Amino acid sequence: MSVILASQSPRRKELLRWLIPDFSIQPADIDEEVKVQYTPKEYVMEMAQQKAAVIAKKHPEDLVIASDTTVVWHDQILGKPKSREEAFEMLRGMSGETHLVYTSVVLRKATQIEEQLTFAKVTFYPLSEEEINRYLDSGDYKDKAGAYGIQNGAGVFVEKIEGDYYSIVGFPIGTVNQMLKKFN
Repeated sequence: MSVILASQSPRRKELLRWLIPDFSIQPADIDEEVKVQYTPKEYVMEMAQQKAAVIAKKHPEDLVIASDTTVVWHDQILGKPKSREEAFEMLRGMSGETHLVYTSVVLRKATQIEEQLTFAKVTFYPLSEEEINRYLDSGDYKDKAGAYGIQNGAGVFVEKIEGDYYSIVGFPIGTVNQMLKKFN
């Protein structure tokens, strides 16, 4: 059985290697634009389901692992920022407040599908404009939901975490390990 990670995320690739040393990577090309008809939980699950379906259609006998992460602040989905200015506004809004991070994982092989949703509550310290701009100067905010990567420079923003740290990183490795046990 071949394993395919339906993601180009370097974090997901690194974490999956903890469990499976040999797999291929095939990012799924789907429309990730946030649609108003979805709740945050529905949205993140739908994105992972779509990613898994696209790759599984091409490789029905392989095990496809797909994941999606979203940041939710005041019931609003914060996707990947389209500009530095948008990233600044996201981080300034979350400054001194608590937000949620949802990560969904879908494992799919032939007709067998396993799905899980994990989450964490993240509380940021109050952030100065200088702190936010210093982080944005690193470029790490690009291509990240909520405009930050906790495993890099934005880790200093975090006052408290409740829940699965790896959900915030974007790949809940313990959950994935449990899900893999259901596949041969």
